[in-house]
Amino acid sequence: MESPVSEPSRPKTNITRTLDVVPNPGEMVKPAELVEVKGAARLTLADRRLFNVLLRHAFGPDLATENRRFEIPVAELRETHDSNDRLVQSIEALMTTVVTIKRPDGSTDRVQLLGWNNLADPKRRRGTLKYSIPPELALALKDSTVFAKLELEVLRSFTSKYALALYEAVARRVRLKHVMTERFSLEDFRELLGVEPGKLTTYGNLNQYAIKPALLEVNALSDVIVSVLPEKRGRRVTGVLIGWEAKDIEGRKAAYQELQRPKVGRKARISGTVEVAFPPEVFE
Repeated sequence: MESPVSEPSRPKTNITRTLDVVPNPGEMVKPAELVEVKGAARLTLADRRLFNVLLRHAFGPDLATENRRFEIPVAELRETHDSNDRLVQSIEALMTTVVTIKRPDGSTDRVQLLGWNNLADPKRRRGTLKYSIPPELALALKDSTVFAKLELEVLRSFTSKYALALYEAVARRVRLKHVMTERFSLEDFRELLGVEPGKLTTYGNLNQYAIKPALLEVNALSDVIVSVLPEKRGRRVTGVLIGWEAKDIEGRKAAYQELQRPKVGRKARISGTVEVAFPPEVFE
């Protein structure tokens, strides 16, 4: 009897692929390639929330399979949209948004965030959304090894797209050992936050209407503490230094307690001041 021919063994590695990570209950895993993309500044808070829900639903090894299609009940999208008309607007925004993703080899992919989709029974709550991840995007995620773990309840609680973007960026970095700060040029930081070109052009406006509201919500509701310090050349702010650290037990308890409270009056509670009106673009 012939002995079986064994297949050559693959070299063992300690590197875990992002798409093989199993999120804990109440979490989602987001590949780093989709955390800080360029070209997504025009996406609203609702658009970003929808993309996260669709990504969460499709997440897993099958996400990197070309031509794979997914299906999700429309009822599960109610956390992002209260009407199908607005849902369609966000779907089309994701389909027409082209983002750039940097690869480890230094090359750049330009891809859409959402591919083919079909919204069945659009007038009924029991409808479904069938959708696909563009194959080029799926290919870019196939070998991803860096990711952010995001708390779903925290994501649902943000009222500013800038807070959501800052939280995702820090969540990607907070697990890094011996790294607690990072410098960004002002242009790159605006892109990270999702500030549209031509809006909040001065640092004073950027700080008042994007950075401060984002820090207020992230520091109050998440399990991290974040700081943003301007860096100047002469009198001109040319960049920022972001710092982060995980909260202690008491800090995490306080954030959890705030998440359980009504959203009404939250801004006053977490800032210790009377609520103020922000420009509409802060909440897009």
